[in-house]
Amino acid sequence: MLKVNKLVKTYEGKVATPVLKGINLAVRQGEFVGVMGPSGSGKTTLLNMVATIDSPSSGEVIINGMNPHTLKKDKLASFRRRELGFVFQSFNLLNTLTVEENIVLPLTLEGVSVRKMRSDARLLADRLGITPILDKRSYEISGGQMQRTAIARAIIHRPKLLLADEPTGNLDSKSSKDVMETLENINKSDGTTMMMVTHDAFAASYCDRVIFIKDGELYHEIFNTGNRQVFFQQIMDALSMMSADHSEFSTVRV
Repeated sequence: MLKVNKLVKTYEGKVATPVLKGINLAVRQGEFVGVMGPSGSGKTTLLNMVATIDSPSSGEVIINGMNPHTLKKDKLASFRRRELGFVFQSFNLLNTLTVEENIVLPLTLEGVSVRKMRSDARLLADRLGITPILDKRSYEISGGQMQRTAIARAIIHRPKLLLADEPTGNLDSKSSKDVMETLENINKSDGTTMMMVTHDAFAASYCDRVIFIKDGELYHEIFNTGNRQVFFQQIMDALSMMSADHSEFSTVRV
């Protein structure tokens, strides 16, 4: 589904700053992969390369057999709209729109009929438990409801790859659990491939696999064998190996 081959990103300036140093990575169809590492390790840069938000200095990103970084601007925008879904820490909802209007935004760009947009939005809202707030504005709802709205918007066009950047970063523990259970359900029920960057070991424990990046290189990876509590402890052990000071990572126990 996703292949990253020898990916390099260097930010030019008076002194060139290498961020990614030849990353190789493959993600299977339907897999839920977490990406962890210290601040500045390159994990968000990797996600931005996959999301086509930023371009690699060298190497390639292949999504469903296509390298989107070779597309012209208009075709790239279309690829991003149709093939990818995005969930952000800051939600990125439009305050001037209702929850329902935020959810259907990707469909309006594709010229989908109003009737189908409303039908699809209400089906998703029922599934995610946000039907009672469809007519509210984003500033009238809780953080957890905002993130579930953002998830609904990210998947309403049935993307092949869902990318999440710290989706629980602004949420309390209960809302974080609700959001991660929502993502897990989408992954398992719909077979949606997911890649999530997180500092939160609790959130990462919902993944099938977690890869760790340090200083722009792959450092380690571990697989979930089915026991989430055991996997959580393995994640914590891996984080402690990476840094003597891992206080930036969540240590909430499951």
